[in-house]
Amino acid sequence: MNPHTFHDLPALRRAVRRICEAHRLPSRTGGRLVLSVAEVAGAALSAGGPVRLETAEQTAPGGSTLLAVTLHAAPAPAPPSPAHLPLPGRATSDGAVAWHLPLGEAQEVPPAAPRGAVPLQGRVREAETAEVYEAQLAALEGDLAAALSRVDTLTTELHRLKDELAETNSGVLALYVQLEERDEQLRRAHGQILRELEDALRPAPITVDGLEFAVHYEPADTDAPTGGDFYDWLRLPDGTVHITVVDALGHGVRSTRSALNVTHAVRTLALEGHPLESIVAHTHDILAPFDPEIMATVLLARIHPGTGELRLANGSHPPALLLRADGTSEYLEVRGRGIGFPLPGSESVRETTLHEGDLLMLYTDGLTESRRDPIEGEARLVKSARAHARRPVDEIPGAVAEDMHTVILHSDDTLALAVRRAAPGTGTHAGG
Repeated sequence: MNPHTFHDLPALRRAVRRICEAHRLPSRTGGRLVLSVAEVAGAALSAGGPVRLETAEQTAPGGSTLLAVTLHAAPAPAPPSPAHLPLPGRATSDGAVAWHLPLGEAQEVPPAAPRGAVPLQGRVREAETAEVYEAQLAALEGDLAAALSRVDTLTTELHRLKDELAETNSGVLALYVQLEERDEQLRRAHGQILRELEDALRPAPITVDGLEFAVHYEPADTDAPTGGDFYDWLRLPDGTVHITVVDALGHGVRSTRSALNVTHAVRTLALEGHPLESIVAHTHDILAPFDPEIMATVLLARIHPGTGELRLANGSHPPALLLRADGTSEYLEVRGRGIGFPLPGSESVRETTLHEGDLLMLYTDGLTESRRDPIEGEARLVKSARAHARRPVDEIPGAVAEDMHTVILHSDDTLALAVRRAAPGTGTHAGG
């Protein structure tokens, strides 16, 4: 404890500045302490009473060192609030004001005066009277107080702006998350509606004695299930089963419309009794005037349930795969050009016979060209069809598609349709 009594502000200010220099307080902290002590002491000194200044080093609970500065002053008519001083203090029980300042941190070290140089205060005192010096010093302290007040105001404003910015960013982020969730919900709802509409456009299931049917469709984009891969099956008046597989160029609603136009035109021609070998060309002649940009590949199959006779026509479509009950396989190639192609039509009709247990796979190129290599895809299709040939027919197309799409380098709509000849008295159907 080192108490000193003062009767005027200049001596008190000098004492406080010496304390700040001796303990190497930061200049901003020292300036605030000088202003605060002068503001508290000024009211008491103006009333004619002395003030007493005490300093002591104390140890805080955490082990750090504090400088305790305590100012004892006689009661004044309107004393300043310790909490609103430039350097806020704390009122003690005996009416004094105390400041506790941390020591031992990196402090600003004032530059040492050159040897032989006269201190600034000495030069000023030599050049001016003490009254003028103190008046100037008071003015400087007033400017310093105003500057510190401005700093405090700007600091408070900065913190407020940071808080507002943080709240704004949080709100924007929350809104972004909500928009993303809403967008995802809309995409799913949109996809579900399109999927239901497309499913409604697919042909009704058929049941034929001695034949088992199943189909699997997989869009390239689950959120946009429309596409140009379509099929149709129906039983003709003579009892044979007609199957159409179409792959219209492109994706989305336009390709769906093209595929539907093709299947409807083929169905009409088949029911009118047109020869199988002429239907691809006639379909082109019907549709081209209404849709000059239409392009679609098409595969047509006719199966006699009683005899197993199979007839195929093709317009630029991947060939059907026939897997015999004994494990042998064959791609049933038929030359031809699709709808919208130059010289459209099937060049011939391929004929063969389905025996009991034989499996026929009709499909679109999305099944075999997912890795951009049709030859490699056809080899994998044979292997997969053999692996699943003994399963229930309604499981075969989906299982084969899963095998073929373990690695997808080229995403495309996929259609896989399976027909298996069963023993007489049995037969299944599957919807689209």
